[in-house]
Amino acid sequence: MNFIDRTISVFSPKAAYNRAKWRDAYRSFYDAGSMNRPNTGWTTVNASAEQADKAQRDIIRARARDLERNSDMAESIINSFERNIIGTGMSLQAKIKKKNGQEDEELNSTIEELWKEWCRAPNVDVTGQQTFTEMQRMAVRRMQVDGGIIFVKVYTSGGLLPFKLQIREVDDLDNSKNSYGTDKKRITGGIELDEYNKPIAYYLKKYTPDGFYLGESERIPANRVIFLWDKKRPTQIREVSPMAKTIQRVKDVDEFTEAISVKERILACLSVFINKSSPSGIGRNNKIDAKSGYPTRTLAPGMIQELEPGESVSVVNPSGQASNAKEFITTQQRLAGSGQGLSYEATSRDMSQVNYSSARQGLLEDQKTYSILQDFIKDHLCYEVYTEFVISAVLAGKLNIPDFWQNKQNYFKHSWITSGWSWIDPLKEVKANQEAINMNMDTLANVCGSRGMDWKEVLKQRAKEKELLKELGINDGGESFGESNKANNGNATAKNS
Repeated sequence: MNFIDRTISVFSPKAAYNRAKWRDAYRSFYDAGSMNRPNTGWTTVNASAEQADKAQRDIIRARARDLERNSDMAESIINSFERNIIGTGMSLQAKIKKKNGQEDEELNSTIEELWKEWCRAPNVDVTGQQTFTEMQRMAVRRMQVDGGIIFVKVYTSGGLLPFKLQIREVDDLDNSKNSYGTDKKRITGGIELDEYNKPIAYYLKKYTPDGFYLGESERIPANRVIFLWDKKRPTQIREVSPMAKTIQRVKDVDEFTEAISVKERILACLSVFINKSSPSGIGRNNKIDAKSGYPTRTLAPGMIQELEPGESVSVVNPSGQASNAKEFITTQQRLAGSGQGLSYEATSRDMSQVNYSSARQGLLEDQKTYSILQDFIKDHLCYEVYTEFVISAVLAGKLNIPDFWQNKQNYFKHSWITSGWSWIDPLKEVKANQEAINMNMDTLANVCGSRGMDWKEVLKQRAKEKELLKELGINDGGESFGESNKANNGNATAKNS
C-alpha cells in the first residue's frame, strides 16, 4: 500500500484493501508477471550471463559428470549426440581451383591424402593416443557434459608436420585469475579480454603428470587456443553444461528406478520363522547370523526337516505388485530428451510406439539438431585445424605451392562430408531422391552427402563397376549380355511370328 492507501485504511480498511487490489490487477498486463498466489515465491533476478553462471558452473559440471559415470539414461543422451554428430568421422574435400576456374584435381588429391595421414594418432595428437576423429568425438561428449573443451595448437619437431593438438579440459582455466582494472584488458574466469570482451589470452593451470595442481598457470595467446563452447547470451564469457536442464530429471528417474528395484527384490523374498515354546539355545546347534544376531537355518529345494518339540513354522511371503514404472520412466525420458532437442526414440532406442511416418518425422527433427552441432564443429574446430594444417604443410615442404602466401584463401577452400544417416525405408527414399534429381529439385552431391559419401567417388566407382561388368559380359540385372541378347532376339521373333 502507498501513503494514500494507508491513510484511507485508518478510516476504512476495506476501501484501502480494494484500492490496492484493483491497482495490482490494473498493473499486471501479463499473467506471467503477476504476483498472485500461483506465483508466490517465484522470485527471479535479472543479471548478466556471467554473473548467473559462474556461481554454479562448477557444481553443474560435477553433477553432469557424475551422471555420465553412473546413469544409463544420461549416457544414452550423450551417446546420441556423439554417435550422430561425428560417427565414423568427417571426410575432407579440398576445393582448390586453378586460374581458369577448374578444380585442381592433382593438388586436391595430394592435400586429401596428406590430411588422412596427418589425422592418425601419432601425427595429430601431442600424446600420440587419439586420432582426429576420436578427438572430435571427445569434443562432442565434453561439450555435452562439461559445456566446453579446449584445444591448444602445439608446434613440435616430431610427427608428419610440426603441428599437433593438445586437448585440455575447462577445469584447467585458472578461475583465480581475475582482474577488473580501469585498463582495457580484463581477466575473468581465467580468460583475458579486451574492451569488447574478445579473448586475448587464456590462463591454463599447470599440473603434475598424476594430476596435482602446481599452484601456477601458463598464459597462452588466443590465436593458439580453440575454445569450443556454445554461446547463448551476449554477456556470456564461459561455458555452462547443456545437461543443466535435465540433470534433476535424470537424477529423479535413477532414484525412482532404484527404489522400484529394491521393492521388487523385497517382493521376491520368501522368509520362514520358527516359533518356539521352549527357551532357545537348549540342546540345539544353531548358527548365529552376524548381522541380526539371531539363530538362522537355511532352506533347500525338496528339503525335509524335522522340527524340535515345541517348534512351529510361520511363512512370510510378501505379496503385491510394484507400481507401473514404465509410464513414469517413459514420460521422464521423453522430457529429458526433448530438453536436449532429441526425440524419445533417439535416446531410448525404443521404436515400439512409432510407425513409418512418425519415425521419419522424428528422425528429421533429430537430424536438424545434429546438423546444427555438426556445423558448429566444422566452423569452430575443423576449419581452424585445417587452415593451420595447410600452413604447416607448406612450411614443412610437404606441399609445393609457389603462390601460396599471395593467395592463401584460395588454398584454404574445402568442404566436409559427415558420416551421414541411414534411411528408414531405402526404397521410398531412393525413389524420392531420384524424382528430386530428375526435376532439378536436388543434386547428387546433396543426396550422397546425406549418407556420408562423396558423390565424385560414387561416380568413379560406378564407372569402374560398369566397365568390369561389360568386360565380363554381365548387365546390371545380373544376366550376361549374350544371354540377354538371345532372350531379346527370341522375344522379337515370337512377336513377329
